[in-house]
Amino acid sequence: MARNSRTVRKNLELLKTLLPICAGLCVLNISPQRVSGASPAQDFSQEVDAIRKKYHLPGLAAAAVYKGKMVQIAATGVRKWGESIPVSIDDAWHIGSCTKSMTATLAAILIEQGYLDWQTTLGEVFPEWEDVMDSGWHDVTLYELLTHTAGAPAHPPDDVWLRAWAQLGSPVEQRKEFVERIVSQPPTQPRGSKFVYSNQGYAIAGAMLERRTGRTWEELMQSLVFIPLKMETAGFGSPGTPSVVDQPWGHAGGERNHEPISPGPAADNPPAIGPAASVHCSIGDLAWYAAFHASTGDTAPGLLSHVAFSELHTRAPHEEYACGWCVEPRVWGAGDILYHTGSNTMWYCAMWISPEKDLALVAATNCDSDLADEGCDQAIKAMLARVLGTTNADE
Repeated sequence: MARNSRTVRKNLELLKTLLPICAGLCVLNISPQRVSGASPAQDFSQEVDAIRKKYHLPGLAAAAVYKGKMVQIAATGVRKWGESIPVSIDDAWHIGSCTKSMTATLAAILIEQGYLDWQTTLGEVFPEWEDVMDSGWHDVTLYELLTHTAGAPAHPPDDVWLRAWAQLGSPVEQRKEFVERIVSQPPTQPRGSKFVYSNQGYAIAGAMLERRTGRTWEELMQSLVFIPLKMETAGFGSPGTPSVVDQPWGHAGGERNHEPISPGPAADNPPAIGPAASVHCSIGDLAWYAAFHASTGDTAPGLLSHVAFSELHTRAPHEEYACGWCVEPRVWGAGDILYHTGSNTMWYCAMWISPEKDLALVAATNCDSDLADEGCDQAIKAMLARVLGTTNADE
């Protein structure tokens, strides 16, 4: 598992822009109907805290949902490096590019509601851009954008990125301008030719959803994803109040020199690429979201069909990526498992699911480094061992 998590971090995570600790142990009393072999909640919190200390992380949270039940959950450490305020189970964590599968899920919901389909093209949604849109973009489809096969650039042009950071106007206005400037230049390769991981592609997909519905991506996410899945802690950007330690803070500075960053515009990437990487939520809400996918909708009946999950979870042709998910076979998963990692350079998150086992595993920390990657990876391995008795998570 560790090898693949690092692969996502190094090859897919292009979002990069920019102890003494009194650690608290937060435990949620979970259902006594445990899976065989699962350990008491307090023991799990102690294990997570040991991982956090080993990898020198400010805070670390982890949760597992198995066959529709929350079987492991813990949050340990502090909200802000150098201070003693402990994290809590209900605290929010920025999930970075794990947002992508949420945007793809939203797209699937809107497709089933008849607003568009997987093959809807950029030219069909924005006909007024005919004179400014490069001809290579006209036939790019929503599906290609969601699977990183649309030819969207890995990095935006410098002038476009600087303009996005100015954050002028509403988020939807920022996205529209950002997307219009991206598509005025040729795609980086012909549509459908190869995989290129791109936050810009998800910004374009989000703009398409906004145009077809007349509602902002943020409004759509709240009403069609967060509320139906009872994700009461979910929101956008860095969690918390500027200059107040009422939520975990993200941290810059690398592996050991953690620099707390106050919530606010400078603590996250600009809203222009929000559909790629801007959601925050509690570790429990994230686990239940992942469980929605692991159960192929059974945890929220009626929200999305099994046919839609097949579209979301199936690899794009000749790739190991589906709609917002990396896909690889694992013995412990009894087939393909789906995973993603996320970071905005100040937080790190990992999300793994096995639809065959109906198992969802998530972990998050409020810093970003190779140690953050390793810490989240170890927390997920610990849960696999507890829930499935798996001794080799990489197979």
